Amino acid sequence: MKIGTQNQAFFPENILEKFRYIKEMGFDGFEIDGKLLVNNIEEVKAAIKETGLPVTTACGGYDGWIGDFIEERRLNGLKQIERILEALAEVGGKGIVVPAAWGMFTFRLPPMTSPRSLDGDRKMVSDSLRVLEQVAARTGTVVYLEPLNRYQDHMINTLADARRYIVENDLKHV
Repeated sequence: MKIGTQNQAFFPENILEKFRYIKEMGFDGFEIDGKLLVNNIEEVKAAIKETGLPVTTACGGYDGWIGDFIEERRLNGLKQIERILEALAEVGGKGIVVPAAWGMFTFRLPPMTSPRSLDGDRKMVSDSLRVLEQVAARTGTVVYLEPLNRYQDHMINTLADARRYIVENDLKHV
């Protein structure tokens, strides 16, 4: 078994020092913030080469969710995720962890009425996943669709919810 870690606030800011620190703690891989990767790709490549610590996945680092209620943010998020997947391919990463949304809305807390219908949610998330499917196929990466608990997201809460999107949209890279 191999163990990786996400970036943490107490890790060093300098990229090479960050990689050394993670490696010294005994981790086998690094789930990097997507923006950190894209904005510092050459430094990340150098840190991988020096430490031998691979960037295995990315999580976060983009603005706008694949199920965002605001279309402009959703489309912006898709463009940023595309660039993150391209950067992951450059450094040998496997893919990006993507929830439908985080902290945007829940039926469990007021106002308890979504600004979009459930059918609208399914359409937006499906449209986003089909776009990302093409990017992942082109870059040789994977989109890891992440279910979140019902207090963080109302669209994809279980593995069954995630599987339904994958099966219904015939996704091979999600």
